[in-house]
Amino acid sequence: MLRLDQVVIEQDGFRLTADWAVPAGAKVAVIGPSGAGKSTLLSVIAGFLEPVAGHVTWQGRDLAGVAPGARPLSVLFQDQNLFPHLTVEQNLSLGLRPDLRLSAAEKQKVAQAMERVGLAGMGARKPAQLSGGQMGRAALARALLRARPMLLLDEPFAALGPALKAEMLELVAQVARESGASVLMVTHDPRDAQAFADLTVLVADGVAQAPVPTAAMFADPPAALRDYLG
Repeated sequence: MLRLDQVVIEQDGFRLTADWAVPAGAKVAVIGPSGAGKSTLLSVIAGFLEPVAGHVTWQGRDLAGVAPGARPLSVLFQDQNLFPHLTVEQNLSLGLRPDLRLSAAEKQKVAQAMERVGLAGMGARKPAQLSGGQMGRAALARALLRARPMLLLDEPFAALGPALKAEMLELVAQVARESGASVLMVTHDPRDAQAFADLTVLVADGVAQAPVPTAAMFADPPAALRDYLG
């Protein structure tokens, strides 16, 4: 279980609070107006920012002071965070060994991950030789190789067209079901939340509200969500 226990985030005059938990294996959308703090919330969970008060815990373990790379999670960013000078295979290999010195068994895992996301035979390509959808698949494959129990998505597929984005979200859902990972996905698109997420967190007016079932949230939106949806 991921828990944000009376968390207070302050940065350059911005303030956001959160006090809730999500069960292991949940798929959670994080939605709200631009500038409300959705990405900031994920940054605190990931360890790139520290809250000024409260605690972020995973399965009862306080993550305060734990470096991002040592936390039980992977993050997919909007820019996919692929290294342009490395091949696809090397980028994926970083998920297993930062020094890229993989054993034969680890190389097999990389090949299997590429095949799993539809990138078989593309290991020698550089990121610039991939389409946007293929870059998203490569980033997801690296997260798959890391095999962490939490996956944070900061709109990694926002630049894709509707059909390809839906395909990528379905692939994320499949990976989550198979691995049992918890997924928190920042999105501006209510259709993504409704299609993907069991629960939705509304971030507005300085509060990341407790997650509620997605269908219920959109069936009877709170005032802040109605204002956002227009």
